[in-house]
Amino acid sequence: MAKTKAPVEFRNVSKRYGAVTAVDDVSFRIAPGTLVTLLGPSGCGKTTTLRLIAGLEMASEGRIFIGDEDVTALSAADRDVSMVFQSYALFPHMSVLENVAYGPSVQGYKKADAEAMAAEKINLVGLSGLEKRAPSELSGGQQQRVAVARALVLEPKVLLFDEPLSNLDAKLRRRVREDIRQLQSDLALTVAYVTHDQEEALAVSDEIIVMSNAKIAQIGSPHELYEEPSNLFVADFIGDANIVDATLLARDGAFGQVQLGETTLRLPHRGAQTGRIKIAARPDAMTLTTTGEGLAGTVKKTSYLGKVREYSVRTAIGDLFITAPGRSEEFKPNTDVVIRFADSGIVVLPS
Repeated sequence: MAKTKAPVEFRNVSKRYGAVTAVDDVSFRIAPGTLVTLLGPSGCGKTTTLRLIAGLEMASEGRIFIGDEDVTALSAADRDVSMVFQSYALFPHMSVLENVAYGPSVQGYKKADAEAMAAEKINLVGLSGLEKRAPSELSGGQQQRVAVARALVLEPKVLLFDEPLSNLDAKLRRRVREDIRQLQSDLALTVAYVTHDQEEALAVSDEIIVMSNAKIAQIGSPHELYEEPSNLFVADFIGDANIVDATLLARDGAFGQVQLGETTLRLPHRGAQTGRIKIAARPDAMTLTTTGEGLAGTVKKTSYLGKVREYSVRTAIGDLFITAPGRSEEFKPNTDVVIRFADSGIVVLPS
């Protein structure tokens, strides 16, 4: 599938609907053979951005490239991309084979050739033996695989996913996202993937583009976004984070002495100046004990969720949300505790 290794590039792209700006001066590049997720809350511009790649929306300003070709003015039919929709959009009166063969058929391929192409992709997504079934006879996960096979059958340069797992239950979402990631990796597909689910984005992506209010808030790997958010919005949106006030007492090279309540931490200052700052602390970057040095607190609430225990702890810097492994020691409400901070997962938020 050599055609699939094509980059996608936005250069200062905007999309306006009258006085409303849905995408505002957005620039990014999706490297060939990678899966990049557009992530953000409802109304942030991520789906409009995906539709701009597909040619279902036309840019008001800027240029869009697929490979070396400027596709800004091209229609969806001329862009050599395929989209997998949230609703699957399968034809209920057609079999699995007929659904997947539909694209080649309307492109003018002979029936036998179209069905041979379809059978190859059905096998690729692990549905061999189900070619004659109707969509209604398949599970939600199987229907999603049919939709992927149909999108792949013409071997597009770019494959687009629009909230592909939102109709599936939690366990099935996890399994299907693993299938999508494995397929993308095996075939070196260039994929743009839209979701509002942070865990889903972290699990499947080579890179994530976080959007907020029609602009890009941050671009980075899942690890970079989680461990080194560049602003308060990203820290608060990607996973859980405690956003607390602190004081940067002094700077020493790339590090700073940070006062957090009655405890002091040594953290990368990330360009912050001495004085009042904000810290993002991941719930799993803090541990509870009843002895030693740290930030004093009192357990307010505790919840057991199997894999994890969740705590709400009252401290001098506010209530903190802290998680611990499910098999760890339980601290009952009203227990006085000491909070210790890990070497990672506690970051200064650049102002």
